[in-house]
Amino acid sequence: MRVAVTGASGLIGAVLATALRAGGDQVVTLVRRTPTSGDEIAWDPRTPRGGLAADALHGVEAVVHLAGAGVADRRWTDSYKEEIRSSRVLSTQAIAGLLAAMDHPPAVVLSGSAIGWYGDTQGREVDESAPAGSGFLAEVVRDWEAAADPAREAGIRVVTLRSGIVLTPRGGVLARMLPPFRLGLGARLGPGTQYMSWVTLADWIRAARFLIDHPEVSGPVNITTPNPETNAAFTAALAGALHRPALLSIPSPVLSVALGGVTSDLLTSARVLPRKLQEAGFTFAHPDLAGALAAELQSAGSAA
Repeated sequence: MRVAVTGASGLIGAVLATALRAGGDQVVTLVRRTPTSGDEIAWDPRTPRGGLAADALHGVEAVVHLAGAGVADRRWTDSYKEEIRSSRVLSTQAIAGLLAAMDHPPAVVLSGSAIGWYGDTQGREVDESAPAGSGFLAEVVRDWEAAADPAREAGIRVVTLRSGIVLTPRGGVLARMLPPFRLGLGARLGPGTQYMSWVTLADWIRAARFLIDHPEVSGPVNITTPNPETNAAFTAALAGALHRPALLSIPSPVLSVALGGVTSDLLTSARVLPRKLQEAGFTFAHPDLAGALAAELQSAGSAA
């Protein structure tokens, strides 16, 4: 299969492109720089259709769209909050517009999204049928998903990937937590009762491949395991995997000051379940946190 991937320089996109190629797929990546090989196409995600002709993706059978500025990469200044929003909405409008203009568009586009859609569920379980929550990230995700409407209206199957916290030592939340935990300075964050909905990077990649291959699945899909954990349980599991103590606690106000607003992944309680994936027959290789942490640490050559 010929698959186009945006955001392939990012953590998840790079691993996905490698996995697809290893599985025998031909991968084309859309890049914002001058292409250096025949499997790269230059585009401008902030312009209509990415600045590309309608035949630029001729022969592509599936698109995985993951472009967007990192939510936790910087402090949430007003300008960076606008960057978070515009990088997602404009790039999705661009790719959706391009695909809608094609005479023979791909059968499916997997478009990045996030469980930020649900806001703070306060311990309540939610699945894909739940309405949007409130707050900055919920508003961003609502606009982000709506930006794919031109592709839907053109008859293309659109799956919005509402990703939870993706666990990998290569980056993201787990990578930020590992250095202090390895020093025995692991800490519960805020009250510790907030739920963290998570998935290993390996299972995220497997889920994306599964969704490409299952035409009966469309619309929003939660990519989280069926076993969300509280921050206190997560802290204990990670400390146990590293054979270190984790006796500290960081109060919520301290986190808010230190992170400049980037507290959504750490303090928001999001108890999200993957109903649509499970109903379609997807099984998680690592559904439980202890096994998931052991597998990811081992895969990265880390000493657990």
